[in-house]
Amino acid sequence: MSEQLRPSGLPAVGSLPWGTHFCQFYGEQTDLVDSLVPFFKAGLDSHEKCLWVACEPLPARDARTALRQAVPDLEERERRNQIEIIDHHEWYMSTGKPDPDSTLRGWVEREERARADGFAGLRLTGNTYWVERSDWNGFVDYEARVSKTFQDRHIIGLCSYCLGRCQPHDILDVVANHQFALTRRAGDWQVIESAALSMAKDELHRLNAEARAAGARADRGVGARRPRAR
Repeated sequence: MSEQLRPSGLPAVGSLPWGTHFCQFYGEQTDLVDSLVPFFKAGLDSHEKCLWVACEPLPARDARTALRQAVPDLEERERRNQIEIIDHHEWYMSTGKPDPDSTLRGWVEREERARADGFAGLRLTGNTYWVERSDWNGFVDYEARVSKTFQDRHIIGLCSYCLGRCQPHDILDVVANHQFALTRRAGDWQVIESAALSMAKDELHRLNAEARAAGARADRGVGARRPRAR
């Protein structure tokens, strides 16, 4: 699969490869607007298909209003089927109750349809505010399956979690099942990496350092063997 990087629209994150599944912890509606509007504007500007599954405290109506301020031709893009903004019950509750298998198939089908229609891939978000405490363990398992499924697809997914509804151990579950998490502190977005991602980055830095060192040694060796000019 292509490793082409895509702009996230979020300065704290930068560019992302296809297959990225990350999350954010938010406190209020403003946090969602400030992260999701630039996230989707970047996707629209990059010729991606976008799917915004909204929920309180930023339902689809308010999400559309917020995005329109950054994307003046939003209605035209909706008519061209480049972006859908829907409330959570239309997506997660399409069968009348939460259905992880159906939801996961839906993401994949949208990505396949997007690429068939000529879009670069699928950019999506889902707000988990609706998840009940009794459904939490099942949803955690679902998120782990999402990460495995997305990694081989032209999909970038951002999940939103309300801090006010998360218990301390919930945060550990969420971070463990996403490549990294965003949270806002003192007005700025900060990245929280999972242990696996942090270890992978450390290993990549180590390998790069070894490669640079080997290249430097090879250059010195070539210089030492070069004959002197007469």
